Amino acid sequence: MAFRLFVPILAGATLRERLLACIGATIGIALTGVISGLAMGNGPHVAMLVAPMGASAVLLFAVPSSPLAQPWSIIGGNTISALVGVTVAHFVHNPVIASGLAVALAIAAMSFTRSLHPPGGAAALTGVLGGPAVISAGFLFPFVPVALNSIILVTLGFLFHKLSRRNYPHVHQPAANSHGTADRPPAERVGFRPEDVDAALAALDETFDIDRDDIERLLRQVELQAMVRTHRTLLCRDIMSRDVISVSENATADEARKQLLDHNIRTLPVVDAEARLVGAVGLRELTQATDTVKGVMSKAGTASPETPAMSLLPLLTDGRSHAVVIVDEGGHILGLITQTDLLAAAARAQAADRPPLKAVA
Repeated sequence: MAFRLFVPILAGATLRERLLACIGATIGIALTGVISGLAMGNGPHVAMLVAPMGASAVLLFAVPSSPLAQPWSIIGGNTISALVGVTVAHFVHNPVIASGLAVALAIAAMSFTRSLHPPGGAAALTGVLGGPAVISAGFLFPFVPVALNSIILVTLGFLFHKLSRRNYPHVHQPAANSHGTADRPPAERVGFRPEDVDAALAALDETFDIDRDDIERLLRQVELQAMVRTHRTLLCRDIMSRDVISVSENATADEARKQLLDHNIRTLPVVDAEARLVGAVGLRELTQATDTVKGVMSKAGTASPETPAMSLLPLLTDGRSHAVVIVDEGGHILGLITQTDLLAAAARAQAADRPPLKAVA
């Protein structure tokens, strides 16, 4: 039990993520040193790096979604902290007092400038205890090499994450209400509310290394996964419609519109010559049609027959999708699940979970 104290707790850290962090840090630190050396006229063989960049690289490549690893946190936090350290060293000559004061003031400065970055403490300490090189650089040190290193490292991190398809800088994308009204999206009108998250954070009275909006997004995903687990036996194949009306990608807009109205449906799957699903179309898309359906169709939401039905909730409550097409491995249509199908299934599942009513004498 005691050994658990030494086990790092990092949610979502898969082997792939850890390997990417190692590769990114290798490339990022090496190129930052080389580019900084070239920029400062010392040549590519001299790595012009300050020690806090190593800690910055850990955050940037290992936990890119952390608020402490965002571009302004790295650049602003390191630069402002180094400036604080050099300033303290200039006025306070006792290294012990100067060290403590520099780190404390750096935390305060980063907090007020919304650039909190743990390696900033090391940057402030370097400004006090950095030795002759830092002393000779004086107030230039926070900018060259600290700010220069930080800017290069963040730029390389941005390019690396772009190539590895990771989200950086991490920006929370709130769920949109597609109807253009002030209401929250349907999926966010039930369960907990944003003020509940704020109340929970206040009650815990702790600081967490995760964005406030990401906490809410995580909790909603937890709710969804719990619902899927509870109703795991209900699969898409159990509730899907099997006689699916579809239209060829080469059909005209009028033909597709007639199919929608004749069958009183809102979504029409679009297939190619081999009867494989290639998209979906509704009346909204058809208002823009000038020739064939292919030119206006949108991407279709899909699932397999073995997918838990309740996992379709986010897609069918986003305000845009009205149906999910059930396909086989080759992309051929097997069935279709609408919002009505899922609502009926959820109502039946809820009714089955209720205890039977007792007769009143």
